[in-house]
Amino acid sequence: MMATTSQPLPPRPPEDQQRFEAALRDVFEQRIPFNRILGFTIESFDPAEPRVRFEMRPELVGNFLSGRLHGGVTSAVLDAAGGFALMCAIADKHRDEPAAQVMHRFARIGTIDLRIDFLRQGIGTRFHAVTRITRLGGRIGSTQMTLKNDAGLLIATGCASYVLS
Repeated sequence: MMATTSQPLPPRPPEDQQRFEAALRDVFEQRIPFNRILGFTIESFDPAEPRVRFEMRPELVGNFLSGRLHGGVTSAVLDAAGGFALMCAIADKHRDEPAAQVMHRFARIGTIDLRIDFLRQGIGTRFHAVTRITRLGGRIGSTQMTLKNDAGLLIATGCASYVLS
């Protein structure tokens, strides 16, 4: 039996990719209410290293004396960043499908396991979350995430697993 090699799919045409990114930005930044509260801005849709950022605001403070980021915010940000990374990876994997069909796949994503390691106090004016996909299966996806402040200091790391279907 002869082994078959699968050829990678060609990228989406630029106009389709721009429309898709605009739709995904709208979902992630505006239509998910909690993400809107956190104030997310997508920095990169790159499936190899998607990135989001948010600005420090008084509503996100956990310790009023030091003005540092609440640990729950740190956890929520890394969890959401992991979900966003899977959205980017799924979109890349299924780039032969119409955007509406790919967007429909996102409705099934849910966190099943999350671990956060808090490494430093969340002090800064802007924070950046970067994610790497460690596994993208048919039913389960896994990620590793980092959160850094505007000075580049590593605040927290995380890893998570998500149900995809």
